[in-house]
Amino acid sequence: MLERAVYRGPHLFGDMPMIRFQLDLGALEAFPTSRLDGFTEALLAQLPTLHNHACSRGHAGGFVERLHEGTWLGHVVEHVAIELQSLASIPVTRGKTRSVKGRPGVYNVLFEYQEEAPGLFAGRLALELVNALLPPDLQGVRGLDILHRGETPEPFALEPALEQLRKLERRTGLGPTTGSIVAEARRRGIPVMRLDDQSLVQLGWGRKQERIRASITGRTSFIGVETASDKALTKALLSKAGVPVPEGAVVRSADEAVREAARLRGPVVVKPLDGNHGRGVTTGLTEEADIRRAFQVAAQHSRRVVVEQHFQGNDHRLLVVGGELVAVAERIPAHVVGDGQSTVAELIEAVNRDPRRGEGHEQVLTRIKVDEQVRQLLAAGGMTLESRPAAGQVVYLRGTANLSTGGTAVDRTDEIHPDNVCIAVRAAMSLGLDIAGIDFISPDISKSAREAGGGIVEVNAAPGFRMHLQPTVGRPRPVAPAVVRMLFPKGETGRIPIFAITGTNGKSTTGRMLSHILRQTGLTVGLTNTSGVYVNSEQVLKADASGPRSARMVLHDPMVEAAVFEVARGGLLREGLAFDRCDVGAVTNVQPDHLGLKGIDTVQDLAWVKSVVVENVSRRGVSILNADDVLTARMRRRAGGRIGFFSLRGGTETPRFLREHILDGGLAVVREADSGGGELVVHQGGRRRLLMRAAEIPATLGGLAEFNVQNAMTAAAMAIGHGVDIHAVRLALSTFGTAFEQNPGRLNVFDGHGFRVIADYAHNAAGLIALRDLLTRLRPMYPRQIGMISIPGDRRDDDIREMGEVAALTFDELVFREDPSRRGRTPGEIIELLVEGARKAGAQEHRIHRISDEIHAAETAMSLARPGDLVVLTLTEVEDVWRSVLSFRPAVRPNFVSETLPQLTADLPEPIRRRATGADGAARPHA
Repeated sequence: MLERAVYRGPHLFGDMPMIRFQLDLGALEAFPTSRLDGFTEALLAQLPTLHNHACSRGHAGGFVERLHEGTWLGHVVEHVAIELQSLASIPVTRGKTRSVKGRPGVYNVLFEYQEEAPGLFAGRLALELVNALLPPDLQGVRGLDILHRGETPEPFALEPALEQLRKLERRTGLGPTTGSIVAEARRRGIPVMRLDDQSLVQLGWGRKQERIRASITGRTSFIGVETASDKALTKALLSKAGVPVPEGAVVRSADEAVREAARLRGPVVVKPLDGNHGRGVTTGLTEEADIRRAFQVAAQHSRRVVVEQHFQGNDHRLLVVGGELVAVAERIPAHVVGDGQSTVAELIEAVNRDPRRGEGHEQVLTRIKVDEQVRQLLAAGGMTLESRPAAGQVVYLRGTANLSTGGTAVDRTDEIHPDNVCIAVRAAMSLGLDIAGIDFISPDISKSAREAGGGIVEVNAAPGFRMHLQPTVGRPRPVAPAVVRMLFPKGETGRIPIFAITGTNGKSTTGRMLSHILRQTGLTVGLTNTSGVYVNSEQVLKADASGPRSARMVLHDPMVEAAVFEVARGGLLREGLAFDRCDVGAVTNVQPDHLGLKGIDTVQDLAWVKSVVVENVSRRGVSILNADDVLTARMRRRAGGRIGFFSLRGGTETPRFLREHILDGGLAVVREADSGGGELVVHQGGRRRLLMRAAEIPATLGGLAEFNVQNAMTAAAMAIGHGVDIHAVRLALSTFGTAFEQNPGRLNVFDGHGFRVIADYAHNAAGLIALRDLLTRLRPMYPRQIGMISIPGDRRDDDIREMGEVAALTFDELVFREDPSRRGRTPGEIIELLVEGARKAGAQEHRIHRISDEIHAAETAMSLARPGDLVVLTLTEVEDVWRSVLSFRPAVRPNFVSETLPQLTADLPEPIRRRATGADGAARPHA
């Protein structure tokens, strides 16, 4: 076992949640199943249900055919992991196994899961089972703890292992009530996010979210819940509303209970004032001794006890959701039916063997537990656990009919009288409950309680759905749709617009530009990038937040109305996307970076990873692609939604496929060249509209920074593709500049030291080349340029050398520093590789300065500067370096803007001079 991943959203291998582990078969690569004598027979003897697996053959038995023909053990483990989950009542069916390119015997094994812990454990059990069936000389599996830490039987035994898996599923899985609501939400396309390891679940995203815990919703009234838990107050309010309820009183002693029972005359019920699930309830009491005993039982659950008249009739549960009666079930107390031979204890044991029965609420029915109440009820009928009831004799074991104490249910939804419906709805509304379980006693539910007698004995604020979803007798009632419909009326999906941006360079700036645009429209925007998590201008988390965990933080936020996510390679490989689909996806470019990591060895591999974003754009959404990048443009063949492009090659330079796209009415944002940095033009639906001049975007430094022109075009295409008005886009981009506060670490400019400082994240050769293009345009104004350069230590040696080579071709003075974390490199190793690249490009030793610490390196670079120079700081610790820029004190500080810069630019053409000095009033960068 080499590695594992838990994909919670769409990923490289598919669009459903799956577990992947990478398996190295080693010597077993030479042993397909057809060469393992007796293996297939032994496997099928352990798991005969594998006969049902179709595999790639498309029919039952297909996988068994593959076993006999010969398939590799990674494929076998996949099917076994799926089947083990199925045997534990986990509904999964999908899986796949793929060989790893260039690594013989290594396989990626993937299988579907519902909850992470049981899924990982099933993977471990599958490996152990397959290993146990191998010949002794081929046995042995390492790395199991990365799948699931825990003990399994030695030697491997299937049934105990399965029981462990079932227990784990019971402990971590959703109960019937929550599970049914979640299933219905997913059926309607409403996003689901589990918030804890119990039953707290978020339906929907951001501001559109609702929350549930079983049948309690975020809309459930706290006052209503508190009222329902006070049985005396509940009866008082219902009585005032004209709802039939039993007469009774609250007592604090057994003597008071006896006196109240005498006053009521006839059978009484004794129960805790604030109990639930039928605990401590005793019914049909007439004798003083029984009443005293029942008081003691109830007092174990509440200091105050209710004594009330006993309504004659059958026990019914009426489920009211959003003011509508959705289901009725008659509840029958736990009981056994005699066969003339078996004892009561043996009959209980036989009933509990029903696979529908489990512990607590884990299954449709609950196992019957023998306790003192059971013994007392038997004794009242002259029986014990050792009695042998006659054939057909019904022996009741509980006085209450709760499913949680072993009762059963019969569906009566189609039989209830309209008066009884009105009574139940009025009761729920009188208590202010959006979901209520009404305990209704009636001799005949098809007759009005106002004529036949009976009424409401209790209102439950968190009713279980088990009896309605799968009644013991009668038609199952799909009650969850009523809950979801109440929370999300027809047409509502609980979704907020998601904008996902990936690519090698430009993601962060594009995301910030897009967030700025969306905020101009009045939306509260959640943004993630390598600097942190933001809600509008508030930074709620400072971290590298370009992965799915940070994206989920935004989707949890109840203030957020639109989400803009930077999607980095690492998170995609680790656990996939944080969402099932996005409204707008964009790929900025694909350049050779992060290669040689996690099996991504070529730029084509990297493009495959990045394409996951646009492949999961919704059908009505839009995918925005870089038409100038070959690998990105090719993604149009598999991207989701409508296709949109951006390109620097507008006008006569437009590529043929882009011209055809525009002629077909497709969306494209292109730059058409002119003398002032170009015009940004929007093509959509056959129309050509001017967005703005590139120079009008402050972040482009008067149109000179082409990479920011591209970023602005990407953001504009994403916004316009989503339906944002072009005027709002224009206004937002015209106010997006190079200020650190607006876009930290991305082309930030400071002119306060007599020389210019540009701080930028450029962290790979492609990014530095793009920056060099800008610096070349600035060379007439800043003849001497100094660069502080580094690169993350997890890049390949050749990538680091290339960074040094590009730096040497760009700057007059080089300050090489270390990546602060070094990422596995020894001290000084990164610098020496950078120096090797610089020397290859012809850099002389006196131009090279080696400074390990980033802050010291920044200060060194600025100390080397003379008036009129340009210092470029490619930074990692963004805020710390920027503080060092602001606090730096040069030896001499001439007024560069008013004195030196005009002298340096005096001989330049007027348009360039005006933009460089800020004389045109539009493009002057600021700190």
